[in-house]
Amino acid sequence: VQLVESGGGVVGPGGSLILSCAASGFAFSKYFMSWYRRFPGQSREFVATITAGGRTKEYAGDVKGRFIISRDNGEQMLYLQMNNLTVEDTAIYYCNGLGRWGRGTQVTVSS
Repeated sequence: VQLVESGGGVVGPGGSLILSCAASGFAFSKYFMSWYRRFPGQSREFVATITAGGRTKEYAGDVKGRFIISRDNGEQMLYLQMNNLTVEDTAIYYCNGLGRWGRGTQVTVSS
């Protein structure tokens, strides 16, 4: 099982980023997939999850309406569209599936 995140970077407040997670080594289309994030000095917290078929999505309260989780089962890719970013979204973002974690991608929101 391998999960590789990409797409992080530095963006100004109000900006947008799209994170990607490339999955391999398992039947991606059969599993829930999620995004988590870790603020400095804290544990990982839930951001969003999507069912295997992509029909149902759930979000943490502070990202609902700003972030969109999606997936492409044919390409075994998971995405997180992040809009209207704030400095409070600065964190390392992780892809999670099948109980495994990627190494994360840093998102920094700064003016």
